Amino acid sequence: MSSSSTTTLPLCTNKSLSSSFTTNNSSFLSKPSQLFLHGRRNQSFKVSCNANNNVGEHDKNLDTVDRRNVLLGLGGLYGAANLAPLASASPIPPPDLKSCGVAHVTEGVDVTYSCCPPVPDDIDSVPYYKFPPMTKLRIRPPAHAADEEYVAKYQLATSRMRELDKDSFDPLGFKQQANIHCAYCNGAYKVGGKELQVHFSWLFFPFHRWYLYFYERILGSLINDPTFALPYWNWDHPKGMRIPPMFDREGSSLYDDKRNQNHRNGTIIDLGHFGQEVDTPQLQIMTNNLTLMYRQMVTNAPCPSQFFGAAYPLGTEPSPGMGTIENIPHTPVHIWTGDSPRQKNGENMGNFYSAGLDPIFYCHHANVDRMWDEWKLIGGKRRDLSNKDWLNSEFFFYDENRNPYRVKVRDCLDSKKMGFSYAPMPTPWRNFKPIRKTTAGKVNTASIAPVTKVFPLAKLDRAISFSITRPASSRTTQEKNEQEEILTFNKVAYDDTKYVRFDVFLNVDKTVNADELDKAEFAGSYTSLPHVHGNNTNHVTSVTFKLAITELLEDNGLEDEDTIAVTLVPKVGGEGVSIESVEIKLEDC
Repeated sequence: MSSSSTTTLPLCTNKSLSSSFTTNNSSFLSKPSQLFLHGRRNQSFKVSCNANNNVGEHDKNLDTVDRRNVLLGLGGLYGAANLAPLASASPIPPPDLKSCGVAHVTEGVDVTYSCCPPVPDDIDSVPYYKFPPMTKLRIRPPAHAADEEYVAKYQLATSRMRELDKDSFDPLGFKQQANIHCAYCNGAYKVGGKELQVHFSWLFFPFHRWYLYFYERILGSLINDPTFALPYWNWDHPKGMRIPPMFDREGSSLYDDKRNQNHRNGTIIDLGHFGQEVDTPQLQIMTNNLTLMYRQMVTNAPCPSQFFGAAYPLGTEPSPGMGTIENIPHTPVHIWTGDSPRQKNGENMGNFYSAGLDPIFYCHHANVDRMWDEWKLIGGKRRDLSNKDWLNSEFFFYDENRNPYRVKVRDCLDSKKMGFSYAPMPTPWRNFKPIRKTTAGKVNTASIAPVTKVFPLAKLDRAISFSITRPASSRTTQEKNEQEEILTFNKVAYDDTKYVRFDVFLNVDKTVNADELDKAEFAGSYTSLPHVHGNNTNHVTSVTFKLAITELLEDNGLEDEDTIAVTLVPKVGGEGVSIESVEIKLEDC
């Protein structure tokens, strides 16, 4: 879309990408796995783009919904690994497009096409992005509530983006946009001599926010509507706990055949799904979903490090550890939607390299991004990270005019300053703290093996219980505000090519019904999606898994107890999980 004095959101006035390209078939000599599978084309761009930061404000009303009304009206939990104190190092730079290599589906299996973007001739002088001036926020609507006029507009924009695939090197084409996720997430890029990975760390939220920002602006430009906004899949509300109808219409540009056919036509989504169907009534699935959301957003994420994930400065190994929302529900929604029954690697949504080929990916991640805003609104110490290595980390994108830009994390912390916001929807999970207890009293910890007798654990092939001593009991309110009590599982090792999930409970024994998560004793879950992990050739990943338990101790009347009972229940892949040790720590928030 060209800029005009009459548009609501004036865009950069740079000349658009020429339709003529030159081919460069040179290969890279670092190692065979880094060779392109296809020739790569270079193209010239003009990259100067001046804009002012000037946005309005939009108030967001938060409604609350009574738990009983939510359920009757319809007829944890995270793998925050290696959250070590943040040391001063260096921020992650934007990837070097000239050395972009082959992406991998799994270890030893390459993506059969190049995920690398076209490289601008002046790659060494790509400028930083400046937000264009605007007069009106783009408001992202809940997908399930969108009207037919909006759906038609979205379908048209996506159709026009797909048409751009006729030139496979057009950076605005649908497949090129999908390849952004493939390149950043499946090993095509290296920084500092190590694979770049934007999942499993504090880069997860900012990368995907920038990714959707440009994708949304491209769609709007293709239909000459600068106010167009992506919809969000409102899976955290019971009315949105199914594939939005606009994405389930065969023949539509928003439909993708590579989805689990058993999960169409209004099937309720399981936000804890990890490859296995559960024989659970729909009402209980929705209850579990709201419980998971409460644990992820409130109980287990009182501090920034738990919500965003582990620190990932330049020079450290990729995938140091997920934050709460990345782990659940982000990953289970990917798995639940992908066509694992028919596709070997769960394509499209069930694998990072192919996820962007399903239009619902962007709708899913719009709600993931919305959780960032919602989390900060809860209050307490829920705020953005202040670490400079995070704030100054960078990514590379093309804008809607095919101009290349560098962007920084620090510039995406406020969605309204970026020009978009979310249409308000009730967040019933905020009132869904589990209050029902499995046990009336306290488990007799003297009858359970102590943690030192259970660990190291060679394999988690069955439910186990153990007792563990706390570093302090009867803590004051001030002490709790200063330090969070963290249940820490050290060196959790597993095969990273397999699905993994195990649940954690306090104050119950191994007979607990782990299919009902709406219990006060449910602490959270560890999960893992199959993925390529750096240069790991033996497929074994080792992480530190942490759960914030201060609130759980209060809710279960365990604050004054010196020793508590913990139970682990494997759900998927437990036979391949080992754990070296478990301890409880007090950590600054």
